[in-house]
Amino acid sequence: MAIDVKELMAKVGKIRILTNRLIDDQLAGDYHSTFKGQGVEFDEVRPYIAGDDVRTIDWNVTARTGVPHIKRFSEERELTILFLVDVSGSQSYGSVHRSKAELAAEVTALLALTAIRNQDKIGLILFSDKIVKYIPPRKGRDSVMRLVREVLAAEDEAEGGTDLEGALKFLNGVQKRKAVVFLVSDFLNSVPRCVSPAAGNSSLPENLLRATARHHDLVCVPVSDPAESELPDVGLVELEDPETGALMLVDTSSRAVRRAFAAKAAAEREALLKVFRKHAIDTLPIDTATPYINEVRALFRRRARKR
Repeated sequence: MAIDVKELMAKVGKIRILTNRLIDDQLAGDYHSTFKGQGVEFDEVRPYIAGDDVRTIDWNVTARTGVPHIKRFSEERELTILFLVDVSGSQSYGSVHRSKAELAAEVTALLALTAIRNQDKIGLILFSDKIVKYIPPRKGRDSVMRLVREVLAAEDEAEGGTDLEGALKFLNGVQKRKAVVFLVSDFLNSVPRCVSPAAGNSSLPENLLRATARHHDLVCVPVSDPAESELPDVGLVELEDPETGALMLVDTSSRAVRRAFAAKAAAEREALLKVFRKHAIDTLPIDTATPYINEVRALFRRRARKR
């Protein structure tokens, strides 16, 4: 499908206005205290003052000048923020006011603009059943809008399934140093497809997810839509899997069918969240029908309490 550039830029402009309004001083401050740098870095050497920690004395400078001097260090603030965003076929779905891809772009913009205010570097990896695009981390507000454009543009060409394992391997291959990684996906190809625990294994690459979380500061952002967890009563409908193209005729007028659908969706979501909890991976659950700013702030507060 050809990309309508005018429509795309209109969406980018709308998201920019929306996210700029949401990033107030409080949110930026919460971000700063939540995502710390990787350690400390040398700042300066200054004369010793009574009460200073003697362990910080710079003996070389002290010997050269004959006056006690100490080394000062400051927190290493610069972070690398990477957005690992799912742009598979199912991300183009939306039953309310926006698609999951548009929601992913909004949240990416919000977090990226907040990171830029703290002088952090931001990068992007788009993936489906392959790596669609990689933008190495860099600074600057222009980088944020490019990220948003790429996520939205990918929606128009979204197709195929979700190879989360391949995406994580690519991430760990290109990003050797520790980074804060936001994994934004609906994870629809990454949960058990049957409710029964004996029905098969999850396609979620749990070992690789755990290894990634150990090396990087991983935050998983499950994106959902209300229609994925509850069927409306509209009679016979033909449903299509956006990632495989498979069709299925469903009688939504049946209460038993609607209950089974809701129960299966709830079980799959709980199975996914259970994996995240098991490996102490932070989550930021969002959906197309609910304002997400409160979820973002809740994530920041939870992380601040842990620290």
